[in-house]
Amino acid sequence: MQPLAWLALGWRDMARAGSISFAHGLAITLVGAAIVAVAYNRFWLLAGALSGFLVVAPVLATSLYALSRALEQREPADTAVVLKTWLNWQHSHVHKWGNDYWCMVQFGALLALAATGWVVTSAALITLLAPVPIETPRDFLLHVVLADEGWLFELWLALGSLMAAPIFASSVVAMPLLLDRRATLLQAVLTSWKAVVVNPLPMALWAALILGLTLLGLGSMLLGLVVVMPVLGHASWHAYRDLVDASGMPEREPAKAANVANVTNASGVAP
Repeated sequence: MQPLAWLALGWRDMARAGSISFAHGLAITLVGAAIVAVAYNRFWLLAGALSGFLVVAPVLATSLYALSRALEQREPADTAVVLKTWLNWQHSHVHKWGNDYWCMVQFGALLALAATGWVVTSAALITLLAPVPIETPRDFLLHVVLADEGWLFELWLALGSLMAAPIFASSVVAMPLLLDRRATLLQAVLTSWKAVVVNPLPMALWAALILGLTLLGLGSMLLGLVVVMPVLGHASWHAYRDLVDASGMPEREPAKAANVANVTNASGVAP
């Protein structure tokens, strides 16, 4: 199965990148811990904040894509790659104010806005419709998930899924593509949707694996995220390389070593 192969390649890249990859997992875990600390006794807020965390994950994993790209091109996968990705990722671009120059920033801002919208929606649902104040995970379990009457949990899940599905379809390969090629934001989003439409079963499994592994990381007092997030980030790069033929688009920066051929077909998306 393709998604399992992506995970295996992601694990390999994490091992090859070493401490710099684990540092990403630690940083993301600390962000999650900060969210928990701020909303510890406000689970009506924390439930949306932690699930909204998944929405912005493609942005947080940007430099993990860059590390996998460097490994693929037989270049050093080190701190310099990370710093360049976040601080000077397109220094050779002639038109600094061109539409494709700021596309990664634009996409990140859109994902952050979507995550904020979900946090607000989730908090409003739980606060207004729960029979008692939801302050702890136990309150959420008893009065929302296991409530005898009402459809609050089902409504919460339905609205979350309604938001998550198009965001997943729009972002699953968009960020790696924007990092790798000088594509517009619209091109990246449409390419991501095409990958999902052409490969529905693998992408459904991939979404389930992302959700399951992330929940596993969250359920282990966040400690599992130290490993889960780097593996998923590296694996997402390989999903992009497996599904998308971006050879017709100019590279962000020409590789110093020979590129590895994409596994693709002429349509631009591998079946």
